[in-house]
Amino acid sequence: MDSIKGSEVNVPDAVFAWLLDGRGGARPLENGDDIDNQHPCWLHLNYTHPDSAQWLATTPLLPNNVRDALSGESLRPRVSRMGDGTLITLRCINGSTDERPDQLVAMRVYMDERMIVSTRQRKVLALDDVVNDLKEGTGPADCGGWLVDVCDALTDHASEFIEELHDKIIDLEDNLLDQQIPPRGFLALLRKQLIVMRRYMTPQRDVYARLASERLNWMNDDQRRRMQDIADRLGRGLDEIDSCIARTAVMADEIAQVMQESLARRTYTMSLMAMVFLPSTFLTGLFGVNLGGIPGGAYRYGFISFCIMLVVLIGGVAWWLHRSKWL
Repeated sequence: MDSIKGSEVNVPDAVFAWLLDGRGGARPLENGDDIDNQHPCWLHLNYTHPDSAQWLATTPLLPNNVRDALSGESLRPRVSRMGDGTLITLRCINGSTDERPDQLVAMRVYMDERMIVSTRQRKVLALDDVVNDLKEGTGPADCGGWLVDVCDALTDHASEFIEELHDKIIDLEDNLLDQQIPPRGFLALLRKQLIVMRRYMTPQRDVYARLASERLNWMNDDQRRRMQDIADRLGRGLDEIDSCIARTAVMADEIAQVMQESLARRTYTMSLMAMVFLPSTFLTGLFGVNLGGIPGGAYRYGFISFCIMLVVLIGGVAWWLHRSKWL
């Protein structure tokens, strides 16, 4: 396979364009560089930038059916063989401080043994781990190693987020034991994040498993084994998500029951209070009709006697309710 000149892939507004040195390091790509399977290049683009969009639409280095996929048409994780190359769509945790982590970021990759073209719109923080390794000279040496390292970093970030969700669920369960209800919408958001993670991480695990089983000429057996380990690790994370979803369903039932019991206790208390004051309400209404012949109307201490009678009556009803174990 012929080599590629650096000038053919050096896009002015690229996020970065690097040439792998084959020893775990990388340097910025120059126009005079020769790109081959011993020294592949990594071109990382934001497909919304004008020069990057123009290069994706016109370069002869990419198959025609890959252009739309790299420009944002593909969202769900998948892998497709395109002749000598492979098109991969992956999802990663959104680590931006102003957005929710469950709003996953899509990254699209087309790669062969000479060239890696990755595109995105929002920043993929998991790539920083691979970039730092390349700067320190401990990164991938070839395209297969690059793909394994990227998938490993994506899975690490997903596992950390799943662990954070798991810790939140444990805190909620402890609070429920103390009869503390979470704020409105908190549990719903938590369940939504779990469901979104399961929706996209399930096909992503299948992508890893397929990459581990495919006989790609730019991946060796050790890299396939590592890819299978990554797929298994993500599978364990999916099992954790399933258990968390089941636990949130139990918590939703428990919260509904706690709120129903609280409402029932308040209704019961109000009913007892109405029962305690019902006789006194009847008597005060009867003696307040302002008609002639009211008993004690001419008696000097009639009002005081009536109040004492009401207190005794209320105390008697309360004592009866307590003796009947209603209070």
